Parts: sequence; C-alpha cells; structure tokens
Amino acid sequence: MENQKDCEELSSSVKMTENDEDCSLPFELLESDPLFEKKKKLLQSNGFGTKELVYLNSSSCSNSTNAMLEEMLKRARIIHLDEAKQSVWHMVELYFGEVPVSPYVEFYSYRNELEALNSILSLIDVSRLHCPLTRRDVLQELHKATLDRIQEFGDKSRQETRIVEDLSIEKEECVLRWGERNDVRTKLKIAYVEGAGRGAIAAEDLKVGDVALEIPMSIVISEELVLESDMYPILEKIDGISSETMLLLWSMKEKHNSNSKFNVYFNALPEAFNTGLIFGIDAIMVLDGTLLLEEIIEAKKHLQAQYDELVPALCNDHPDIFPPEFYTWEQFLWACELWYSNGMKVMFSDGTLKTCLIPIAGFLNHSLYPHIMHYGKVDSKTNSLKFCVSKPCNTGEQCYLSYGNFSGSHLITFYGFIPEGDNLYDVIPMEIDTPQVHCSENFHLMSDSVTHMVRGTWLSKDHEIFHYGLPTPLMDFLRSAWSPMPLIKIPTQAKLEIEIEVLRDILSTYESMMENIGNTEQDNRKSNSWDVKLAMEYKDIQRRIISSIITSCYSGLNTVETELHRCVAVAGTGTETGSE
Repeated sequence: MENQKDCEELSSSVKMTENDEDCSLPFELLESDPLFEKKKKLLQSNGFGTKELVYLNSSSCSNSTNAMLEEMLKRARIIHLDEAKQSVWHMVELYFGEVPVSPYVEFYSYRNELEALNSILSLIDVSRLHCPLTRRDVLQELHKATLDRIQEFGDKSRQETRIVEDLSIEKEECVLRWGERNDVRTKLKIAYVEGAGRGAIAAEDLKVGDVALEIPMSIVISEELVLESDMYPILEKIDGISSETMLLLWSMKEKHNSNSKFNVYFNALPEAFNTGLIFGIDAIMVLDGTLLLEEIIEAKKHLQAQYDELVPALCNDHPDIFPPEFYTWEQFLWACELWYSNGMKVMFSDGTLKTCLIPIAGFLNHSLYPHIMHYGKVDSKTNSLKFCVSKPCNTGEQCYLSYGNFSGSHLITFYGFIPEGDNLYDVIPMEIDTPQVHCSENFHLMSDSVTHMVRGTWLSKDHEIFHYGLPTPLMDFLRSAWSPMPLIKIPTQAKLEIEIEVLRDILSTYESMMENIGNTEQDNRKSNSWDVKLAMEYKDIQRRIISSIITSCYSGLNTVETELHRCVAVAGTGTETGSE
C-alpha cells in the first residue's frame, strides 16, 4: 500500500527547511502513525526527536556524503518500522529490532531498509528543485550515494530467474494484449518461471523509480461494478454484507458471462489456486500439531458458515439473478481463493480504501526481497495505478511485488506458497500463563506487549549471555515475572539464578511443542500431491525454528551455569558478595 507523502507534501516540507545559505532534509514521525509512541521512544533512545532537520554538509567528498546518509538512515529506519497495521503480528520489526541494542545488526529487515533508502531518495529529489545552487552538488552526491546503496543492497538479495520455455502462455499473452488495448502500459512480459508458476519478467532494464506497470482504473474490478449490476438491489438489503462479499458473489457469476468486459481476464485465471483452503486430508494430517492447521480450519469454518448463511437463500429466492449452478460451495471456495490471492487494497482519490482485482498485476509474484513495494494509491492526475520499482530490475529478471508482511502460514492458507529465503515474519507465539507484569523503563520498549513470540534464533547475531539469540522483549518480560528488581545485565548470582529459570521456562514450552509436532520420519510419506509437499515444507520450517530455540536455550543454560559456578566460587573466597 502506498504510504509515502505525495510529492506536493514533500515539496512543501522541504521548502520550509531552506534558506539562501543552507539546505536540510526533514525527518518527521507523524502522530497519526499507530505506533507513534513506541517509535517516539525508540527515536529518543537514539538521541533523535520526532521532527528533525538533517543539515547538509558543505563538503561533497565521499566520506562526508556517506556519513550524512548514515545519519539520515538511522532516523528513516525507525520512522518506517512496520507498515501501519493494527495486529501485533505486524510489529515484528519493532519486537525483534536489535539496532538500538546491538552494534552487529545494520538494519531491521529487508523491507525496512529499502523503505528507508527510498524515502531519503524522495526527499532528495524534491529538495533538488528548491535547494540553493551552492548545495546542489552536495545533493547530487547524496543522491548518487543513496542509489549506490540501493544497488548494492539489491545485488545481495538478487534471485535467479529460470524461465520454463515449453509451457504455453497464450492465455496470459491474450490478457496483456487486452490490457494494451485498454491503455495499460507495461515494461514487463509474462513467462512461466521454475518454482513460481506464472511470473512477470522485466522486458528492459528498470531503474529505481521507473514505472514497470501502469493500470488505468477503467479495467480495475471494484465495487462500482456491483453497484451497476442487477444483483445490487437484492444484496443491499442484506444486513451487514460487506462490499468484498458482494464483489465475490458478482465475480462468481461474471466469470461465466461471455460478453463480459473482463472475459479475457477471467478465462486466463487458473481452475484452482492451490491454497491451503483446499488442502486434502493427507496434507491436513501432515499439519497435525502446527499453527497452520488451526489457521486453515478456522478459515474454512468461517467461509462455510458464510456460504451456508448467505448463498442457498439467494439461489432459492432469486434463481434468475443467482443461478444455483454458478453458486456451488466449490465455486464459492474458488472465488474466495481468487480474492484472497489476487485482491489488492486500493486507496482511491477520495481517500476511501477498497479491495479490488487488478488484471495483469496479478502476474506479479511475491518475494521477501521485492522490487515493487508501493502500488495501491490511485494517481489522481492519470486515474491509474502505477507500479514503480524501488530497486533495479535487469532485463530477463523476474520483477517481484510485496504482498505484505506475512508469515509462511498466512501465505500458504491464502496464497498457496512459501516464499524463498528466511521469512522474518515466521514467528511462533509464546503462550504465557503469568499475569501481565510491569516492566521498568530500562526494559525493551516491547517488553510490555500483550503477546510474545519467537523466531529462528539463527536470525540473531547476538548469542552472548543475557541474549542467546532470543528476543529481548520476551526475556525482559519473563525476568520481570521472576523478579521486579531493575534490569542490570551484570552476571551476579541473583541475576544468573533468574536467568536459569527463564531459560528453563522457554525450553519447557518449546520442547513440548517439538514433541507435539512430531519428527521428520513420521512425515516421510511418498506423495506427489502438491498440498502434501507444501505441508511438509512448512512443517520442516517449523521444526527448524523450534529446534533453533531449543538449541539456544541449552547453549544459554550452559553459559549461565558456568558463569554462576564462577560467581559462587568467587563469593566463597570472600572477594565478592555474589548477589544483590
């Protein structure tokens, strides 16, 4: 979803910071940010305010330019932590963020770093229009340094594209031609990609800021189409029905309409989207003991209840408008998969946010290392959606989109795949029976979270005593539950004894979880079924995460117990008290 300031707002902001002698770039944390208080605290702990100007140095030498860029990045990273969403699961970057406490970690996440760099680039681009001539050479060097950093960052995460030549893309090419007849502009072509299915390939070299795809709103499927249909007078009388549900019902019928404006688009859609919503019994059995099983069961239960409550009555009462043969449970589930996997949130010019289907854009696959991150805001001047690249994409390379900050379980359930690479959002909740405790101010800013979580400890670079690769908010919370004393990470006897209890608590939880999830041999069933393979891949990831937590706990216990023995021995000599 597009969440950067418009160019006009950026321009106004920059103008306010300049005079004839100097030039600066404004960094502001908006009070409307749902995470304002936590980000404010994090900024302050780093010596920054919520609204600051970073003045440009007069020197344009590379060392000075890189130093300026680093200062800007420190602020921009915090400001752009976690896209503004309400669920605690979308505060992963804040929860696991190690930048304030560890000198070893350079950034919070791939998304965050690319977001921060592009936000600086936008500020520079606007400032160049207004900055005094004496500072333009400095801005030019800063612009170049930012682009170089984006290029370097993108090169480290480049994914190889292997095109499958012997699969037909005739339907997909028909959609492209249909789009071009309807004023779609694209620098992409469609191909089948090994391991990804259909994908969008760069037809030419794309630079940062280039528009890879532009879709006019005239071919976007939105609720206006329902309002113009013969089913709307019936649907609008149903209490509580959402515009998304109306669109789902509309699309179930429209896909059979040979005269539809969107006939070419619907004909190119797959017969099955192969998401977790249609997992067979064998795949469900593989998932026994996992969070994904619970997620799929809950989702299908919700959809079945929605179907039973709504669809049969519509078909019985209005069979001419809702033909029963178009509204079976199987077709309802297909439509749900369509909207879950292809629906995109779009911010319209009037400020309303609506779920839409965007033909051709659906060919863009998700990646943990996307080229396109902002695409959901209608350009009021062109009345179109523009998909601009935030990092370079070379000719012949698959151009990736970010669907959002989602865990593997969510992506399987609603999209039908597991992304390549370490997903920072693959977290496992830690159920804590301990009542909510008050964490002192010197604890991590997320220690008072109502939900705690862990992820693969290999993602952390700090495995020393008091850290162990485990998240600081969780550790601080559990320490507070054992002792209200202020947090001072000094290896005294009292502190080490608490540390042992905390590690044992975590170890007990995840050893039980590993036992429930079973071992690899139990899942070593021979099957060519796509859903069983996907379920087994997911379960292997869960085992790897849990195994890393258990290993880190045992390693931590060994370290702490060794240090405790040393403390006790020293205390026995009378040179230290060994406790507080």
